[in-house]
Amino acid sequence: MTPRLDAVGLVVSDMAASLAFYRLLGLDVPADADNAPHVEAVLPGGTRVLWDTEETVRSFDPGWTAPSGGDRLGLAFACDTPAGVDALYERLVAAGYRGHLKPWDAVWGQRYALVLDPDGMAVSLFADAS
Repeated sequence: MTPRLDAVGLVVSDMAASLAFYRLLGLDVPADADNAPHVEAVLPGGTRVLWDTEETVRSFDPGWTAPSGGDRLGLAFACDTPAGVDALYERLVAAGYRGHLKPWDAVWGQRYALVLDPDGMAVSLFADAS
């Protein structure tokens, strides 16, 4: 048997704030999930995004502590066009989320930007520059 990536899990300090951010990115998250300790959303193709509150994680891993000192996992969202990167970045920042790197034309051929989710995780927005 060959394992396959099935899900990406996020540990969050504020479920409602995190879900609001990812809804703006287009994830189909149940409307009544804001107060749940665990939430799942299925992406096109079947991969899931999982959210767990810090309390939920501590319920089965009492020694868990929030990471510090930088990102070790990054999520990247593809946009249809370079203008789409700019528009989504502005929409997220206007909604109160922190921009980390404003959209720019990256040397690797993409329009690229970074926004921080409510827990400070960098989320990439990108599109082919051509």
